[in-house]
Amino acid sequence: MPKERKKRGRREEKKRKREEENLASATSKRQKSEDTDHVEIIGDGDEIQESGIYGANTEPAEIPFYGLLDEDEQEYFKKADSMLELNQFADVEERSLFLNSVYKEASGKELKIANSQSCSRLMERLITMSTPSQLKALFQKLSGHFLHLAQHRFASHCCETLFLQSAPVVTQELLAPLEEQQQTATDGEVYVSMENLFLYALNELEGNLGYLMTDPFASHTLRVLLLVLSGQPLADPNTTTLIQSKKKENVAMVSRNSGESETKRESRTVPESFHAAVERMISGTLAGLDTTYLRALTTHPVANPVLQLLLELELSSSGKQKAKESNSLFRKLIPKDSSEDDSSSSFINGLAYDTVGSRLLEVIIKSAPGKTFKMLYVRLFREKLGTMAKNDVAGFIVIKVLERLNKEDLRSAMEQINPQIGLLVERSRTSIIRTLVESCRTRGAGVQLVADELVQAYGMDAVQRLTRMLRLDTSKTDGIAEDRKKQIEKQDSGKVHGSLLAQSMLATPGVLRELITDGLLEMDTATLVVVAKDRTASRMLQCSLACSDQTLKFRRVLIQRFFGHIADLSTDAIGSHVVDEFWPASNGLTFIRERIAVELLENEVLVRDSFPGRAVWRNWKMDVYKTKKRDWILRAKETDGQAKTGIEAARERFAVATRVKKKVGARAKKPVQTGANDIAVATVDS
Repeated sequence: MPKERKKRGRREEKKRKREEENLASATSKRQKSEDTDHVEIIGDGDEIQESGIYGANTEPAEIPFYGLLDEDEQEYFKKADSMLELNQFADVEERSLFLNSVYKEASGKELKIANSQSCSRLMERLITMSTPSQLKALFQKLSGHFLHLAQHRFASHCCETLFLQSAPVVTQELLAPLEEQQQTATDGEVYVSMENLFLYALNELEGNLGYLMTDPFASHTLRVLLLVLSGQPLADPNTTTLIQSKKKENVAMVSRNSGESETKRESRTVPESFHAAVERMISGTLAGLDTTYLRALTTHPVANPVLQLLLELELSSSGKQKAKESNSLFRKLIPKDSSEDDSSSSFINGLAYDTVGSRLLEVIIKSAPGKTFKMLYVRLFREKLGTMAKNDVAGFIVIKVLERLNKEDLRSAMEQINPQIGLLVERSRTSIIRTLVESCRTRGAGVQLVADELVQAYGMDAVQRLTRMLRLDTSKTDGIAEDRKKQIEKQDSGKVHGSLLAQSMLATPGVLRELITDGLLEMDTATLVVVAKDRTASRMLQCSLACSDQTLKFRRVLIQRFFGHIADLSTDAIGSHVVDEFWPASNGLTFIRERIAVELLENEVLVRDSFPGRAVWRNWKMDVYKTKKRDWILRAKETDGQAKTGIEAARERFAVATRVKKKVGARAKKPVQTGANDIAVATVDS
């Protein structure tokens, strides 16, 4: 009998012993987890060790193996994926026929495709292009396997896409129910509504929600399902960060409906069964979890976003009264007597300085009932706002607190934050200053002290102050490619926050607005052109022109500074938006509009040769200026700054024609005076 081939040497001997020890320890851990029936929490929440079963939330069985695609199938699906990505079909009908053929080829292989690393992208694209009937058919094929698919690295993305694309179908069926004859499938199968399909998927996950909440892949699927059942907007920027991670691969998708993206930004109408399902999910997730374990989950990087979404849904769907119930998530995290509980105080203080837990604390501050927030503010935040503002993590908590303070508390908070403004500017933490300015404007509090601190922080010179705030130093990006320059500017978050601070100051009448407008008026023309072409600073320039109560003198002086550079700005991708803003900003200044139009016409070839220039040419109606200059001037003289639409002009012409026709008709009905009677009378008298 041949002997086993072994590598000689001490290193191989140590490696073999180490592998045997790891295998033995893994086996013992697995046996221990099967025998125990409790949860052991070690540490302060950074590391949560789960052993066994907790409450009604059981750990699912091992994920089954659904098989692999053969080489020919993989080659076919890869080619289909590339064709769908290119989307170079002649028309919608051709694409529909191609989708039908792909679905026919994928019949019976859906589970294999969803679990395939290379072909799961194809299923995501198929889902985005599918019709409601195709979505239902795929939903039914995957039913019964969602518990395992949600935990898979690649199949979980397919589940998320399927839930997101199927959500609008539920609203469509609810608002416009299908007729009885249309509720039978063509192949004789029983009709199943999309509402029932979602409820079936939820039934598969129930009993394992507590475990899935901490699963790195199933957690995202669980968040998407919660979002769909709650009826909240699917494409809201505030919730997008909750349902997907920053590492998620952005697969290029082509939607079958052009208006679908707009629909996803709006709240949806969902059936009553979905609201009951959300409450059942919240109670099922919290089943068997006490305050200690929930507080440990608040610092868990995977479970924390789920807790944020659960807390928002609990307080929004059931109202603030839900927070008073002892079994609610809010009350489990913050007990009713937490004002006198040192453990609750230390827990909230810990969350404020934790990179993960602070996200949940933001939701608590934002959604907490008024009395609870007041209690938390007085006990934990009122005397610490200045210290917390200096911290990179706790500063976000200060922002949420400032948004909820009344006028009196806001003045007290201003006294603590004002001495830190210089340090905040140095660290580019201007978002706290911006929130303070916006809150003062909303509450009607004075901002003179904030303005004084900003002058000391940015400098006394108006031009240098604004230049430093906008970070207009272009030496780092000179000579760099445009795409690389865009990437560098995107990474510089301090520049964006500086522009947002300047825009907030412009929206606040008084001394804060004057700090920005004085800098713009004192800038030389070359610097103003740089501002107009800068990706972030140009937003501030447009905001200064668009302020509804901005003085006419400021707009007249500022726009005239750009004379001679209109063509250059029109051909720039960023500067063209500033030229577009010149039209509404020059309302009541007809001579300025004519001067800009003349400059555009003199450089017609240069302007119309670029894509941004053609947009400016179209927005300024320069074709009308060339052919019907008198009509263009009449439009430019309109005081409201808005041109009449075609239908409005047609209605006006119709009204004028109707009035003229009435006058002509009245004139025709009048008897014609021929003078014959006067002649007859004269004859008789004679």
